[in-house]
Amino acid sequence: MLTKRSHIALLAILALVFPAVALASGGGSESKTGLSDAEVAPAPALEHSSHKFRQLVEDVADEIRTKEAERVKRKQREQREAFEDLPGGVSMETLEAIAECESGGDPTIVSSDGSYRGKYQFSFSTWETVGGSGDPAAAPEHEQDYRAALLYAQSGSSPWPVCGL
Repeated sequence: MLTKRSHIALLAILALVFPAVALASGGGSESKTGLSDAEVAPAPALEHSSHKFRQLVEDVADEIRTKEAERVKRKQREQREAFEDLPGGVSMETLEAIAECESGGDPTIVSSDGSYRGKYQFSFSTWETVGGSGDPAAAPEHEQDYRAALLYAQSGSSPWPVCGL
């Protein structure tokens, strides 16, 4: 959806482009565009218009990049806040010890046979039982921590027979 600034930018582009086309179309009687007695614009006038156009495009692109960066940061913050409080009274220290043993703390790691994935080496079925969807190794680290805390609250350390505390 175009913002008010985008509309203004579009109008400015049109104002810059179409007069240049009219001026560059040559003189004489009515042309195909319906313009009459148009003259060829001097090069400096066109250069000035193209500079304005480039600057406008850069300004709009900067605004779009800024808004996208703000949107990404907001989404990351919302996701982090959603998984901030660990359930079941499990401590982050306990989870960190399990993760260090299971994966070296790497949230993207996958076992050699592909069965276990992420920081806590979830299987897909276990991941789904604690509300996860998709690939655990692709989930944000704070979500993996949250889902591991849920699993720990439900089953204690038994899901991690070697690394559980």
